[in-house]
Amino acid sequence: MKTVTVGVNFGKGDFEASMEELGLLVESAGGEVLSSVTGTRKSPSAKLFVGSGKADEVKQEVQLRDAECVVFNHALTPAQQRNLEEFLGVRVIDRTVLILDIFAMRAVSHEGKLQVEMAQLDYLSSRIMGMWTHLERQRGGVAMRGGMGETQLEIDKRLITERRMKLKEELAKFERQHQTQRRSRTKGSGLNVSLVGYTNAGKSTLFNYLTSAGAYTANQLFATLDTTTRKVFIEGAGQVVISDTVGFVRELPHQLVAAFRATLEETIHADILLHVIDAGSVVSDDQRKEVNKVLKEIGADDVPQVLIWNKIDLTEHEPRVERSVDGKITDIYISAKTGAGIPELREVLVELAVNHTPAWRHDKEQAEVWDNDPRFRVIE
Repeated sequence: MKTVTVGVNFGKGDFEASMEELGLLVESAGGEVLSSVTGTRKSPSAKLFVGSGKADEVKQEVQLRDAECVVFNHALTPAQQRNLEEFLGVRVIDRTVLILDIFAMRAVSHEGKLQVEMAQLDYLSSRIMGMWTHLERQRGGVAMRGGMGETQLEIDKRLITERRMKLKEELAKFERQHQTQRRSRTKGSGLNVSLVGYTNAGKSTLFNYLTSAGAYTANQLFATLDTTTRKVFIEGAGQVVISDTVGFVRELPHQLVAAFRATLEETIHADILLHVIDAGSVVSDDQRKEVNKVLKEIGADDVPQVLIWNKIDLTEHEPRVERSVDGKITDIYISAKTGAGIPELREVLVELAVNHTPAWRHDKEQAEVWDNDPRFRVIE
């Protein structure tokens, strides 16, 4: 789809990097960015988000480029979206909808599709009141979906509520399965590691290098959504459980974080988080902060981290391990593409495995339950 992107600089964060990322998101969704319109404001306009002059500029670009869609690098209210579509004469979406669309395209597993649908319905239910005034019209009578006098808006709200309840039930089953699998996998095992990081930082490439799992990788945002877990044997460390999780992005819609909470809980139960960072990115610090923000939201901010600076083949960094004053490992510089620094990373995993206490062992009550539950016996 031919697209014009729009961004307003409110003086927060790296605006140019954010707009560049928006272009990558559009491309990941299968669109083509024809041009970008940017401006500076202190606060958004209530009617069109941008001022009337900037709106005219966007309209001229749409007509000149024969664009089919306009994507805003911000969250729009239902009224702003409706006003913009009437003014511009083309479809208008915001950053949140764009990310939701990409997740919908990338979801492969049944669970992933259910999680994305839940996020979409959560987003829709919070906006339906202001999106369509025609939904307030009465509907009823013979062979109609609603009862006598029920409004179309009420019908749609009810249908959304019913579907969300069904999705919650199905996702709850998956969550129980995850809990059982996690317990049986970690009971008696060694180090439990989760790879986290910004999207396209190279987590899946590193995961494949360490586990030979063959997980899908691509130079695109959100290449994989489903958490993949493998047990690997590392000499000196024994069995190590490694999980590859979905990548994060700035302003990740909270609906997605909520819907993918069960999937992301692998990070909460990990002994250590390997926080993979694109060493070649000029906004790596901002990306790291965004990842930590989501980790805090899901309750994984207290899990120990080691920073993995990946893609050093694109920089002047050499493979190395850095430690704090008290000797704790803090940073590792590697290239998952070339294998540089991987031997050092394996040595670090051995050291961490030797010194760690399994996360489930910290909960004495839970450990006693698992010790006495035959479902979680370790089969050698």
